[in-house]
Amino acid sequence: MNERKLAVLIDGDNASFRKLDEMMAELAKFGVPTIKRIYGDWTKSNTEGWKTQLLENAITPVQQFAYTTGKNATDSALIIDAMDILYGDQVDGFCIVSSDSDFTRLATRLREAGKFVIGMGEEKTPTAFISACDRFIYLSVISPKLSKRRLVSESKRSNVTELIRTSIDDVADDSGYAFLADVGNLMNKKRPDFDPRNYGFMKLSLLIKSLNEFEVDERPTGNSNVKHVFIKNKRG
Repeated sequence: MNERKLAVLIDGDNASFRKLDEMMAELAKFGVPTIKRIYGDWTKSNTEGWKTQLLENAITPVQQFAYTTGKNATDSALIIDAMDILYGDQVDGFCIVSSDSDFTRLATRLREAGKFVIGMGEEKTPTAFISACDRFIYLSVISPKLSKRRLVSESKRSNVTELIRTSIDDVADDSGYAFLADVGNLMNKKRPDFDPRNYGFMKLSLLIKSLNEFEVDERPTGNSNVKHVFIKNKRG
């Protein structure tokens, strides 16, 4: 099967160079970045931190001067390039790195054209942009050093429990069990920003076990190192 080709477009005014290595490692899970560009005014001193990172990751900086005060020329340049890439039919998907809601319409348009769209940004990212993507990944959880269990509010715990519960019901067989991978895929369709790492767990199965609201059945396969995990709602 051919790997998905990705265009990675970074809003340099709205992202940090400190996460760039982790961002590129995360994207490798989704495909191969074949176009990599970052947009900003590289004459400004606050862009100095990007220089070494861009060379190491073979990312092309696109110069965009701020022609007038109060107008975001960087956003416009990124959007124009994205549409040029779309019409050139060079990639299968896009990654837009920004926490800016200005890219909501762009993400929607790219998906309308049948492209897979990943968003990456901070947790302050507006819901509109998150919902416009197929997947949205918070930059705060992509560090490989993720080890500390996140403090999760009762409302957040309740919300994710209900998301898992309804998703199981949607794909379960007659016995009430659902294949874990199918549940995870459906959850991401319902909530593009769902990620077990948001709750301090590297895997969905570990998050589910921690909630103590679901029955877990690990079924053997022909490979002794691999098990198929099925889950079921506990009935009171």
